[in-house]
Amino acid sequence: MTPLQLFLQQLANGLTLGAIYALIALGYTMVYGVVQLINFAHGEIFMVGAYAALTVALAITGAPWWAVLAVCALGAMALCGALGWATERVAYRPIRSAPRLNALITAIGMSFVLQNLVMRIYGATDRRFPELWPAVRWQWGGVTVTLTQVVVWGTAALLMVGLQWLVMRTRLGVAMRATSQDVAACALLGIPVNRIIAVTFALGSALAAVGGMLFGGYYGTINFHDGYLTGLKAFTAAVLGGIGNIPGAMVGGVVLGLLEGLGAGYLSSQWKNVFAFVILVCLLLFKPTGLLGERVADRA
Repeated sequence: MTPLQLFLQQLANGLTLGAIYALIALGYTMVYGVVQLINFAHGEIFMVGAYAALTVALAITGAPWWAVLAVCALGAMALCGALGWATERVAYRPIRSAPRLNALITAIGMSFVLQNLVMRIYGATDRRFPELWPAVRWQWGGVTVTLTQVVVWGTAALLMVGLQWLVMRTRLGVAMRATSQDVAACALLGIPVNRIIAVTFALGSALAAVGGMLFGGYYGTINFHDGYLTGLKAFTAAVLGGIGNIPGAMVGGVVLGLLEGLGAGYLSSQWKNVFAFVILVCLLLFKPTGLLGERVADRA
């Protein structure tokens, strides 16, 4: 493989990872943008989405692959959306006015609860993820692109464009952006703040569920602890793009995936997990607002 072919191949691989990271990072940045909470249980919701897609895929057989893919995505989104809504209602809403450390500890506690619950239900060993699409691949100039990668790119792009449209062009999006600026003023104006925050959690969780399904389809296996490391990388992507900034989360996820893919190709695949955290440390030192900057109003 020539240097150019190696570069293009790792670029394609990194873009695939970046698309998955971006879908998960959107949940982090949406929640932080509205309530200034880092929901560290979000990685586990991503993992639950992968297991939900696995369960749906095993339950339906004989349908066209695109129909199975759609049903798995909708099932995972519905379950994780409801889980995100319930998590906000039960764990975070009662302590919304408490010190932020309380919310952080609660988020970590929810992470452990979800992780161990999935381990009890599905077991501690790796589960093989069913093939949701045919094993098709194309080659151009020595660079291999698979149908898996095309599905990941297309699904992620569609959902990210749809989310941006929802936030910028709908009444719900206007309410979400207003709530992110001033919760108290929105409540005085009659905006159902609690409902908007719950919907934000649900939307972010639904996007993470699709990320979990794509993650399982890309790697072929899933485990109950996958949400921990992948969630931290997605959080890094959110910080990289600018926490609270939805386009920033998309850009941060793609950039992180590309850097990880290129680092694995040119340096060492065994050290690929280190790259994300080296980037996070450097970013916090030299540009803590991220590539596109924060879009969160300062609150008294």
